[in-house]
Amino acid sequence: MIHAAHLPLIHLDRMTDSTGLIQHGIYGIPRRESGYTTDDNARALRLCTRLWSHHPDDKMLSRVSCYLSFLEHARCRARGFHNFLSYQRAWLDSAGTGDCQGQAVLALAEVLGSRLPEGFRSVAWELIKTVLPTLAELRSLRAQAYVIMAWSHLWKADLEQAQELQAVAHHAALRLTDAYERSHRPSWPWFESRMTYANAVLPHSLFAAAERWPDGPFLTVAEDSFGFLVRETTTDGIFWPVGNADWYARGEIKSPYDQQPVEASTMAEAALAAAAIREDGGHLTTFLQAYHWFGGRNSLGLPLADPLTGGCYDGLHRGGLNRNQGAESTLAWLWTLWLGTTTRHLENLLAESLPSLSSPASLSSPEHSVA
Repeated sequence: MIHAAHLPLIHLDRMTDSTGLIQHGIYGIPRRESGYTTDDNARALRLCTRLWSHHPDDKMLSRVSCYLSFLEHARCRARGFHNFLSYQRAWLDSAGTGDCQGQAVLALAEVLGSRLPEGFRSVAWELIKTVLPTLAELRSLRAQAYVIMAWSHLWKADLEQAQELQAVAHHAALRLTDAYERSHRPSWPWFESRMTYANAVLPHSLFAAAERWPDGPFLTVAEDSFGFLVRETTTDGIFWPVGNADWYARGEIKSPYDQQPVEASTMAEAALAAAAIREDGGHLTTFLQAYHWFGGRNSLGLPLADPLTGGCYDGLHRGGLNRNQGAESTLAWLWTLWLGTTTRHLENLLAESLPSLSSPASLSSPEHSVA
């Protein structure tokens, strides 16, 4: 098993400049014309905050500072955060998407709940307070899911700021269950009329809500929807996510390609959230299948991690790999690797599986470590 201190951040560093994390790659180098996004920088902030908490050093703190500074700069006068910044450092939108707001709040909650320097945590809380009045108005189901996950992180850290998010989080959880009830059919226990991207964050957030409100509808909806997602994305014992070529509409055939790394990452994390409530081998198997997807246990038998660059390919096409290595894909892989360092305590079943989960030897060597 790869250790958290040896997580391969070489490509993440290659994709990051003094402004922040560049959005897309062209093969293994940054595509500068793609500029930057707040949601990618938020993902990087969440990861690096978690890594600093387990292995604090100056270089990791510099990464955290870079990504946190990007979010501070992304604050939008109109509402919330901008999302798209050109390489020339000009904002390309008047206000960011709902998902962008949710991702930002989730990352900022990670900072606030950490032991980072007080100034870092103060900035995070100031930014959360800035967007707080707009969170209840977010229409995106995924944005609401991220808000629930952000609140859950603060609640588990026993921070008083969790109280200021709790009503918004509870309302978001109710909105998710309402969406589920409207869309639900006997053969389609899901939140929407079609599955699209980052599907697992929806049941994941309700598992988080169920820990705080066990007597509500949240656990039932979480388990039913997550079970459906697992069934629809498992084929012959491998993880086969919904492809973004044509998604998966109710009553139609699931798009088998193009498969994206974010689906494996969010599925792995949701499986651990489910296992935290009900520790059974099924959830751990789901985690392992999503984890192994990156290593080549997928529909094409191709590994997505690139041992030469330290990056992750952008997905699986019907004809092979998408050989570009962008920010979202690389962060999805790194976050899943990180999850693999935190799961020993769950069950003997998982502990026995972990030796086979380590990344290629070249990626766990000292020259590619987080230090």
